[in-house]
Amino acid sequence: MSVVSDFLRNVPLFAGFPEEDLERLCEMIDEVHLQQGELLFAEGDAGDRAYIIKSGELEIIKQSSGREVLLAVRRQGEVIGEMSLLEESPRSASVRARSKTILLAVSQDQFLRLLDTSSSAARVMLNTVLDRWRSTEASLKQSEKLALIGNMSAGLAHELNNPAAAVQRGAEQLQAATEVVQEAQSGLYRLELNGAQLDILGRIEQAARQNAAEPDSMDALTRADLQEELEDWLDEEGVADSWEVAPILVNIGLGQEDLPEMLEAFPDESFSTLVKYADGLYSVSTLMEEIHQGAKRISELVKALKSYVYLDQAPVKEVNIHEGLDNTLVLLRNKLKQGVEVQRNYADNLPTIQAYGSELNQVWTNIIDNAVDAMGGQGRLLVQTRREKDWVVVEIVDSGPGIPLEIQGKIFDPFFTT
Repeated sequence: MSVVSDFLRNVPLFAGFPEEDLERLCEMIDEVHLQQGELLFAEGDAGDRAYIIKSGELEIIKQSSGREVLLAVRRQGEVIGEMSLLEESPRSASVRARSKTILLAVSQDQFLRLLDTSSSAARVMLNTVLDRWRSTEASLKQSEKLALIGNMSAGLAHELNNPAAAVQRGAEQLQAATEVVQEAQSGLYRLELNGAQLDILGRIEQAARQNAAEPDSMDALTRADLQEELEDWLDEEGVADSWEVAPILVNIGLGQEDLPEMLEAFPDESFSTLVKYADGLYSVSTLMEEIHQGAKRISELVKALKSYVYLDQAPVKEVNIHEGLDNTLVLLRNKLKQGVEVQRNYADNLPTIQAYGSELNQVWTNIIDNAVDAMGGQGRLLVQTRREKDWVVVEIVDSGPGIPLEIQGKIFDPFFTT
């Protein structure tokens, strides 16, 4: 018995092979030597031989989403390259030497004869193929999920950056605005305001807070015209610095009809103190609203993310389809806002379903992300749901070119990608 046959006898694939056939096979086997980093074959190459690793290590690599994904590392005694021989198809992955490696190469004819001759070899090969198919599918699925999470994280970080920056900017400016209000308040206290003045002051405070919370929707041209008219009127009344006072009054929602009473109650310098106080209060209220809206937006994103991944919840649960779709659209907003019009057409009273919530959201994410890519970031996305008897139907339609007819039959094949 030769050294090669001794080695093959310890490989499960050849364990039940007749001695005479094994010796004849050994005579036809070629020995292949690889240096570290050397490629044995590349993804897409024609498959004409299978290999048994005699020594060393090989890494199995597949291209996925423009990246190399390490599927497995094969070591001494393992068989590689058999899938292409069985399917008579190109190599589904690349193989590279991780260290100095020696391989025993078996031709396609020899390999198929081995499976025809030995039932034990056929059983071992069936188990090997099934295990590798499951392992490869799981690795690719995990890799694609991580890649998508990376892209989504980048978009989410961008979405969080704007409200976070607004909160930080508002907090920094709030201190200066508060000091202005406090200084103006001190001036008003020294005036020892009477009842009529306090009533006017209360109305100004209410107007300033209301307009800060609900900004006026007038366009820039209308605002400019209103400020100019008010400035002219203030000049006629002899109010100093009318060009500064007019914009402040417009901001807090006060018009020409409100001013005679104010000027009468707060003559001369006291009117300037009142305007300064109103301006400061409006600034503080505006900044507080900006901080509130920024914090609210951050909270919405965090809530959507938590709901998206179903943190602290059982994998299988009652899932609200509309909630999952909405959370997915929130997390993909950074891509959608570049030019995609989203139209929701949800059925009323759609029932919840028992499902893996996080994995279902992964489906929505992949489909919508692909739709945006297909449209080139510009177009219309329709998301609609309906109930058909005992089924919940979700349709996601984009205005892109669609999937070419010639490959539509392959889109659910393992490892097939457009």
